[in-house]
Amino acid sequence: MLSVLDDYPVHQTPEPIGQVSSSDRNFYDRFWYNAHDRDGSFYFGIGACRYANLGIFDCSFSLAIDGEQHAFHGSRRAPEDAIDISCGPFRIEILEPMGRHKVILEENDTGISCNLTFTPTTVCLEEGRQTLRNARHVVMDATRLDQFGKWQGWIRFNGRQLTVDGKSTFGLKDRSWGIRPVGERYSGGAPLADFQAVHFNWLPVHWANRCSIAGWFEDAEGNQWHTDQAFLPRYDDYISASRANDPELKVLNGIIDHKLVMIPGTRRASSGVITMNDASGESFSIEVQPILVHRMKGLGYQHPQWAHGLWQGELKIEGESWLEADLDPLALENLHVQQVVIARNGDKIGHGVLEQLHIGPSKKYGFMDWFDGAGEID
Repeated sequence: MLSVLDDYPVHQTPEPIGQVSSSDRNFYDRFWYNAHDRDGSFYFGIGACRYANLGIFDCSFSLAIDGEQHAFHGSRRAPEDAIDISCGPFRIEILEPMGRHKVILEENDTGISCNLTFTPTTVCLEEGRQTLRNARHVVMDATRLDQFGKWQGWIRFNGRQLTVDGKSTFGLKDRSWGIRPVGERYSGGAPLADFQAVHFNWLPVHWANRCSIAGWFEDAEGNQWHTDQAFLPRYDDYISASRANDPELKVLNGIIDHKLVMIPGTRRASSGVITMNDASGESFSIEVQPILVHRMKGLGYQHPQWAHGLWQGELKIEGESWLEADLDPLALENLHVQQVVIARNGDKIGHGVLEQLHIGPSKKYGFMDWFDGAGEID
C-alpha cells in the first residue's frame, strides 16, 4: 500500500514506506509525551502507537491531579495510511517535523478532552539502541528520540477545566520504534526459562539553560546493560529547536551511579541521588525529591484491559478514574510510575520526572522476589 511518504527519497528497503522491514508481530511505532506543572500540581501523559503487523492503533491520555488519576483509552483497526494518527475523538497533528505537535481529544462520552500544543525547547536526542534477548529470540530492539519542550492549552475532565500555561508547564516528546513485547502474550513453542528481571529508571530534567537526561536498565545483579546520558542546550524560539541535530549536544559515556530511597512496602522512590558519569572523569550529581506520582497504567502500561497492542474491536473508547490512596502499590499494573520531581545540583534547581519500573529481584535495592516491597529504613 502506497502513501504520500513514498514520494520522498527516504526508503530503506524495496518495500513501500508503509510496509515495515520486520515480520515480527511485536513491531511498534510510538508517540509518547509527558507534561507537568512547575510546582507539581498536575501531570499528564499521552501515548499513541501503530502496530503494523498486528493491524492495531491505540492511544491514551492520562491526568494525575489532586490525588486522583483520570484516563482516556482508545483503540481501532490501524488505518491504511500511516500518517493518519487518529482514533475516534483523538488525533495528533504534526505542525512541523521535529517541531510543534498538537494533541486534540474532542468532546466524547468519557468526559475527558483536551486541546494541547507541544513546542520544543531543545533539538532531538537519539538515545542508544536498546536491545535485549532471551535464550531464543529478540525481546526488545528499539530506537528512541527525546525532545524537551513546553505545553500550552486546556484539559477538561470530571466537569472541570484545567488551563495549561506554557510558561510553567514543562514536558517532553518521546518517539520510539522497533520491537518490544506488545499485544497478546506469545505462548507457542517449548517453554522458556523464567522471565528476566527488569529495573528501569529514567530522569529527564529541565534546568535554567539546558536539559539533562539520564536513563538506565539493570538486571537482578545490578549490571547496567544500557545507559543514556546527555545534556542539551535550551532555546527560546522553537525554530532553533526544531532540528534533528545540535553540535552543542553533549553525550556522556559511563555508568550511572544511583542511590534511591524507596518508600517502605513499595518499589517507588521517596528521594534519591543520581550521578551521571563520563569516561573522561566528568560527573554531574542530581538530588531528586518526588512531589507527585502518576501511574503509567493510565497510558496502557501493564494495564489489565488496555495493555498496548490488544485487539479491542474496530473502534472502542473508554474512560476510567481512581484515587491514588486506593491502589495496591505492589500490584503489577501499579509498579510502573513517573513522579514529578524537584531536582538539585548545588544551588541549581531543575524540574523533571523520575520514571521507575522494578519487576523482579534486585541486589541493589534488596528486592528478593518478583513483587515484594522495600523494607523499613534503618
